[in-house]
Amino acid sequence: MHSPAAIAQPPAFNRARAVAIYDGAARDLVHRLKYNDRTELAEALGRMMLRPGAELLAEADLIIPVPLHRFRLWQRRFNQAAALAQVISRHTGLACDMHLLKRVKSTRSQVGLTRAQRRDNLQGAFRISAAGRMRLEGHRVLVIDDVVTTGSTVDAVARALLRGGAKTVDVLSFARVVTES
Repeated sequence: MHSPAAIAQPPAFNRARAVAIYDGAARDLVHRLKYNDRTELAEALGRMMLRPGAELLAEADLIIPVPLHRFRLWQRRFNQAAALAQVISRHTGLACDMHLLKRVKSTRSQVGLTRAQRRDNLQGAFRISAAGRMRLEGHRVLVIDDVVTTGSTVDAVARALLRGGAKTVDVLSFARVVTES
């Protein structure tokens, strides 16, 4: 069952899959990868994403990670979504384009924001270059992220990719935040 808000404003992506609910051990693993420089965890987490994402992977032409803004990348030193995407690409043989989509707006943290505030925060955050549009045209894209919270970020990414010429966009993440309705 979908919330009235989700029915009124459906996401731009077609389907989304995740390995785990974002709590307990899954939350601990993501935090270790993301904030504690435990980049070796990307291999295990990426491999865990293969089975739940099998249907999406089978239908995708191209993998694209959710990009970080260059300031956030400098602070964190690596993009956890890109690390997961590289693992998935290596295990499936699907092309992974790390440079097609850019995060051009440095957004504030989404933590604590309402759905509407998250959407506003992400307005204009992602851009595709002219060369990227040529590489994207007509492809079925699978977006990779570590955690999907409300879906606002992956929705903004999907909208940018569809405007840029993608045929369809699906989402695969390691974890998904689930809230009580």
